[in-house]
Amino acid sequence: MMIGISGFGVHYEHPNRLVNGSTPMDFEFSKLGLELGSGSGIGELMKDLGEALAAGGDIRMLGGGQPAHIPEVNAIWRRRMEEITEEPGALERMLANYDPPQGNPRFIEALSTLFRREFGWKVGSENFAVTPGGQTAFFFLFNLLGGEMPDGRRKKILLPLVPEYIGYANQGTCGDMFRAVPPKIEKTGEHEFKYRVDFDKLEVTEDIAAICVSRPTNPTGNVLTDGEIARLSDLAKAHGIPLIIDNAYGAPFPNVIFTEATPVWDEHIILTLSLSKIGLPGTRTGIVVAHPKVAGAVASMSSVVGLSNPNIGQVIARPLIESGEILKISNETVKPFYVEKSRMAREWVAESFGDSFEYYIHRSEGALFLWLWFPGLPISARELYERLKARGVLIVPGNYFFFGLEDESWRHRQECLRMTFTMDEDAVKGGIRIIGEEVRKAWAE
Repeated sequence: MMIGISGFGVHYEHPNRLVNGSTPMDFEFSKLGLELGSGSGIGELMKDLGEALAAGGDIRMLGGGQPAHIPEVNAIWRRRMEEITEEPGALERMLANYDPPQGNPRFIEALSTLFRREFGWKVGSENFAVTPGGQTAFFFLFNLLGGEMPDGRRKKILLPLVPEYIGYANQGTCGDMFRAVPPKIEKTGEHEFKYRVDFDKLEVTEDIAAICVSRPTNPTGNVLTDGEIARLSDLAKAHGIPLIIDNAYGAPFPNVIFTEATPVWDEHIILTLSLSKIGLPGTRTGIVVAHPKVAGAVASMSSVVGLSNPNIGQVIARPLIESGEILKISNETVKPFYVEKSRMAREWVAESFGDSFEYYIHRSEGALFLWLWFPGLPISARELYERLKARGVLIVPGNYFFFGLEDESWRHRQECLRMTFTMDEDAVKGGIRIIGEEVRKAWAE
């Protein structure tokens, strides 16, 4: 039996073959094994990211969500590591002890105190659970709430706005986990547009387990307004289901938001945060803020799947959360850094693309990406990805972010791409130039 395993740039074969003269093995995967082990867009994205960073050389890595190495922020991590090594027993506790599955108690207390003090949220330690990164948090949440129910019903996660985060797409252990609503497209400038939630088409049916949005949205940098969030919150509450808000780039930290957006939480809201985009992606530290029943279930899932969570990020960040310094770092260092990165990238797009073909950039309201739309592009997003990859530029084709739609023939899916602006100036500027050249070439063929 041969099973093809593919992401969006490579094809693996099922390991049913002779290896060093050994007996042929026919590994039969379970339904869950096939769902999780048969490749994915996020898997190929991370493979490209890891190989590009490891190989070095003339590769313009504009595809991943790798945060920039901000010197001022890196200096803070060095300072914290020095403090940890100088405090008697601190390094040993961080590296040689298990934490409870819920997370480090002092870290959780620091978070709950911060949110009560700064936002007046009625939260305690029972409202929190730590996970090995935000990606794991969503695997737990989606499969906790959606999929096959005890009475045999199948429930789904409603995405009120796509394109949405590629990392969600393959997380349902029962498959077919999502239902998505196409957005309204509003042109807001000569070369600028914005997606908006189409509330007229948004319907919560009995098979919907939860509503989920990212804010800012990965991949587009869209920030749902306070009004849109309030309407989604009211809709979820009216149907007795949770509203999940993916806050990986949002407020209060890392606060990579370039417009006004009020942090919100309520008992029916599940808020996820992460230490990755403030500059600690390697520590794999995700945070879930939810009703105690949900937070307790996530902690239980952590114990089953991974025993306990990584300690290092929690230990590094705890004093910064206790003092509120994490908010100052976010507002005064991290956010301004990315505001300027976004501004420069959009300038380079205007310079490189000119008026030789039609293009639009989604209004850059947050996160680490530009979302480019080429109306009428004569080749598919996947083919554009392959052409750019051949020239040493790695982006992500837009079609992978439009999962959950009933109509997969919508041409807009094939006219977009996501690129990051976090890499160094030469990589971003040079990559944008090559994108322009390849799009121009596609139109000339």
